[in-house]
Amino acid sequence: MLTTAAATLIALSALAPAEQPAPFLEVVTVNGSGCPAGDADVQTDDRAFTIGYHTFLARAGGGSSPLDQRKNCQVNLRVNAPQGYTYGLARTTYEGYAHLQDGATGLSRISTYLQGTSPTATVTRQFTGPFSGDWQNRYRPDATEVQWVPCGEKRNININAEVRVTPGAADPDRLSFVNVESSRGVVRTKRC
Repeated sequence: MLTTAAATLIALSALAPAEQPAPFLEVVTVNGSGCPAGDADVQTDDRAFTIGYHTFLARAGGGSSPLDQRKNCQVNLRVNAPQGYTYGLARTTYEGYAHLQDGATGLSRISTYLQGTSPTATVTRQFTGPFSGDWQNRYRPDATEVQWVPCGEKRNININAEVRVTPGAADPDRLSFVNVESSRGVVRTKRC
């Protein structure tokens, strides 16, 4: 009799919906002058994320406003690491296209930091016109340079990316721009 009851409980528990664990990596926000809220496509997969941008573009010349010369986008990541583990951003890559007239310059800058701290890691890629082509900017720290969250604490990871165009001596009637098409990244964990 006890065996039948135990078998019934096991069978019923298999039919009951299991409680889903929290996603390991969540993209909490994607927001800034280059990526207004809701204007980016976000995908996550365990420890990785990919973001596609629709309007992340800095430009100068060709009737552009001075406000168009710098655009930024901040990505905020929440990581649900198991107890006894810490986590940090292992790498991120930004990709796009730049078209700069002779005399114009542009840049892509990535700054990363943990919630509640100042930016501690920055990589910059500069472009000098004339230039027209695809570009990448990568943040790839060594394991010893990863910004690890202090053990036992929960802090979100922030990535602030910006693109700029300076018209310089370029013809003011001709458009120069740097756009960001996508970014991707991976978080890493280690035991405390």
